[in-house]
Amino acid sequence: MGGNLGDKQKVFSDARALLLEQVGEITALSAIYETEPWGFESADYFWNQVLEISTALSPAEVLHQTQQIELQLGRIRKATQYDSRIIDIDILFYGNQIIESDNLSVPHPRIQERKFVLVPLCEIAPELMHPVFHKNIRQLLEECPDPLKVDRVPNMQV
Repeated sequence: MGGNLGDKQKVFSDARALLLEQVGEITALSAIYETEPWGFESADYFWNQVLEISTALSPAEVLHQTQQIELQLGRIRKATQYDSRIIDIDILFYGNQIIESDNLSVPHPRIQERKFVLVPLCEIAPELMHPVFHKNIRQLLEECPDPLKVDRVPNMQV
């Protein structure tokens, strides 16, 4: 999940609580990282965190619930794909499934291009194999061309 608007500490805490309540048990979570905006210009840096969740929901149900949580937390979707936002909750993987539908692509199609995803993901699942590229997360991070800074937020309790 990521966001760069509002009280990020409260938004992330509320998002984790809602995910636990509505999606499933959080079985692993990374530290929170501060990152430069990717794909657009903004003075507001993002916070990013990766969670592993054990769920009984289908991928479509997880997508629906995460979008509802985004709305609950004040997310307003804009026409432009890359923009500042209070919260964005993406499904990066769903086990080792490959899903292509009109509204869901799993694994997330740009994981390999984004250090702000790979750094926290590598923290909790470095050996996780990408089912399309057949490389683990550590390898994808080593090969990632993204030059943007990804820094751990110091003294952050999650």
